[in-house]
Amino acid sequence: MAALLEGVPFYIVNLTDLPSITLPPEGESSYADNALGKARAVAQATGDLALADDSGIEVDALGGRPGVLSARYGGEGLSDPERCLVMLKEMTGVPAARRGARFRSLIAMVCPRRGLETTLEGVVEGVLLDTPRGAGGFGYDPLFFYPPLGQSFAELSAEEKNRVSHRAQACRAARTWLLAQP
Repeated sequence: MAALLEGVPFYIVNLTDLPSITLPPEGESSYADNALGKARAVAQATGDLALADDSGIEVDALGGRPGVLSARYGGEGLSDPERCLVMLKEMTGVPAARRGARFRSLIAMVCPRRGLETTLEGVVEGVLLDTPRGAGGFGYDPLFFYPPLGQSFAELSAEEKNRVSHRAQACRAARTWLLAQP
């Protein structure tokens, strides 16, 4: 996210630089609740503007699952490839016409000094593949085919993905919001 927000007139600190801050556990209700919970925790601990996100993959044939549970899909402790395998198993026999999917990212920004909170969203539509493709990215990227570029997210370069991804879209909206602040 720092790369996507490069050039905004703010000093960006990664949470790894603030080891004393504990984030609340993610819930199951919404991306907004999860992102706001994280941003509020950091803003309260630092007294400064905080930005946090939550994201996931939503698969049409699975009724929009795993959605907000994407990081925990299939059970706690699974690796990204293991979660992909769980999804592929659940999608066995689903025809291509029903394999629509989207990545959704929701960014929350909380500014305690000004009493401001906002959420911004990015969504990218694609198709769930029946076999992983590519070695880049993370999470469900090897299963997410992006038709406009004819590749999975795991096959895209970092630069290509940073132009089209759900997180890139949400960060562009965040950049606009940040630049509009007095």
